[in-house]
Amino acid sequence: MSQEEQGHIPESPLGPSVHTGSVTLRGKMIDRRNVPGGNLQNPTADTSWLEGDPWRVMRILSEFVEGFNALTTLGPAISIYGSSRTNPRNAYYQRAREVAGTIAQNGIAVITGGGPGIMEAANRGSSEHDGISVGLNIELPHEQHANKWQNLGLSFRYFFSRKTMFVKYSQGAIFFPGGYGTMDEMFELLNLVQTGRTPKIPIVFFGSEYWKGLIDWIRDTMLADRNISPEDLDFFTVTDDPEEAAALAMSKILSGNE
Repeated sequence: MSQEEQGHIPESPLGPSVHTGSVTLRGKMIDRRNVPGGNLQNPTADTSWLEGDPWRVMRILSEFVEGFNALTTLGPAISIYGSSRTNPRNAYYQRAREVAGTIAQNGIAVITGGGPGIMEAANRGSSEHDGISVGLNIELPHEQHANKWQNLGLSFRYFFSRKTMFVKYSQGAIFFPGGYGTMDEMFELLNLVQTGRTPKIPIVFFGSEYWKGLIDWIRDTMLADRNISPEDLDFFTVTDDPEEAAALAMSKILSGNE
């Protein structure tokens, strides 16, 4: 009777096997840095496996789990985006503070990126009116630090998990003037609405002078070249009025169509 018939698995000519879940590794495919257990009890072992892709997946998963757990009972919310570089003396800082205050007075949470500038202004306006002020902070080597006006703060290493929280838990969005980060968040949200990957929500651009050049280019170049459809221009509204910005952003919530 062969070893297989006796229920024994013969040793592979490639050497011992290492099993990690459904994966079997042998010979040169065994990367001992990523083998569970072996190095964890050895304080002098190489810990570079912490930067490997399998461990990175676990960190990503943990950000989603912690984010969902913290925000799932948040209730209706509006996300406010804008530059981290906006000075508190800037008019846009004051307008963001006003807008967030109006939203908070309606019992609606405000979500920002948790940093300085426009983010701080919005968190501040919400907190000053006893609102739920959420900051989704991101770890960056410069610019970003958590502002003191958030009563619920989360910290993220990965932009994509952070942006998921913005979209998943808000029923309206207001974009104040900002840089690359603001544009990234804005165009991603517009794309998700356009492709039906997220429900259509009110999207407001605050500051007509700031956004005019971009909107002209979208209409005169992007639309003219048929890279978007005419109805795609209806996804957003531009205003300079703080009361109107808040009302537009809250319209889906206040109409009962959350």
